[in-house]
Amino acid sequence: MSELVAGVDSSTQACKVVIRDASTGALVRSGRAPHPDGTEVDPAAWWGALLSAFADAGGLDDVAAISIAGQQHGMVVLDDEGRVIRDALLWNDTRSAQAARDLVDEVGAADYARRTGVVPVASFTATKLRWLRDAEPDAAARVAAVALPHDWLTWRLRGYGPSGESPLGPVLDELTTDRSDASGTAYWGAGGYDRELLARALGHDALLPRVLEPHEAAGRTPDGILVGAGAGDNAAAALGLDAAPGDVVVSIGTSGTVFAVTDAAIADPSGTVAGFADATGRGLPLIATLNAARVLDATAGLLGVDHAELGRLALEAEPGASGVVLVPYFEGERTPNLPDATASFSGLTLANTKRTSIARAAIEGLLCGLADGLDAVRAQGVAASRVLLIGGAAQNPAVRRIAGQVFDLPVVVPVPGEYVADGAARQASWALMGTRPTWPLAIDEQLPVDTRPLIREQYARAARVGA
Repeated sequence: MSELVAGVDSSTQACKVVIRDASTGALVRSGRAPHPDGTEVDPAAWWGALLSAFADAGGLDDVAAISIAGQQHGMVVLDDEGRVIRDALLWNDTRSAQAARDLVDEVGAADYARRTGVVPVASFTATKLRWLRDAEPDAAARVAAVALPHDWLTWRLRGYGPSGESPLGPVLDELTTDRSDASGTAYWGAGGYDRELLARALGHDALLPRVLEPHEAAGRTPDGILVGAGAGDNAAAALGLDAAPGDVVVSIGTSGTVFAVTDAAIADPSGTVAGFADATGRGLPLIATLNAARVLDATAGLLGVDHAELGRLALEAEPGASGVVLVPYFEGERTPNLPDATASFSGLTLANTKRTSIARAAIEGLLCGLADGLDAVRAQGVAASRVLLIGGAAQNPAVRRIAGQVFDLPVVVPVPGEYVADGAARQASWALMGTRPTWPLAIDEQLPVDTRPLIREQYARAARVGA
């Protein structure tokens, strides 16, 4: 066996680790540990979960290289002694919605898109910094450095951190990131960091992590393990899937995402599509929804069933759920940008108010929001030949079947896997071996195009009323 590499997915809900053969990609072992609930989290919880996940995976004694992918946008603010000033605001914390509107009003949506490839919404780091400036000015004034979750974990893994808590101490200049995660801050663009936009958000300049190339190593752990650049979670998933132009990834996890790998950068002045970077040097235009798998959680809880029974009920109903439509904005929404919206059922009658119709409407509503996102990505000139459907909800047979009826492209479901962590493992192998690995992708199911236009037509009418 060749050398081993480890990939980490530090997601909203958990920390997952995969250890793979650097040459073949064969899975050797894995581990995981939970993260606390909430939209703001003490980063120390991520560090504790990372160590627990390493232990659950059998340790790193035989691992030659490691890379960390993490949830995007989370605001980790450090003082000049390397201490976390306050709990990190996560991507799904919408208290910064007004801050986003303020920044767009001051700079202009078109100018933001031109300079950074994105238009600020509540999810992005810049808006959280503006919220901090306005709501907690004393804390904002103490900020010496701003990092993202994977930046901070990579820094800690390499031995840096507050004095007394880390072997190498608070060397802020050793913070690193990659272009994929930097592209989600709203103060980074093709020319590098936009210091004026950072200062506009935070109220002053601050140290920002050095942006590494995709194959570049951040350094080594105190034990000598090579540490890759890391990546944002969606970029890592694209790398884990070995996605190429023409592939559109639809991921149904805590959030829903639709993204594609492109040779050209995207800048959408409407803000609907974020012109992110991927983990290989290309573009990653993306839309994200706040409401994804938890839509199924909520509906299953309402009906008093598990996810398997929810799917069985849904497949008993006809496409279109007999006119019942769920617009699933349970937590507000990011795409479309409606942070204060709420969910709504419509089309209910005495005849169709049945468990089967409600179950089907929940799955259709979830997928229609993502199909709207696919349309928005294609409207930016992105070619699409197939959908790669991933995430926990993609394992539900009803979600797969109905996806084939909602999308107008072939739907391909890869074998279940931790594709974010796999992408990080590929990146670690790249840093270690010097070439991008070509590990095979296993396919579980391919669904032919079976589009039922009624589903999206009903949803579009209901969404317009709800907006």
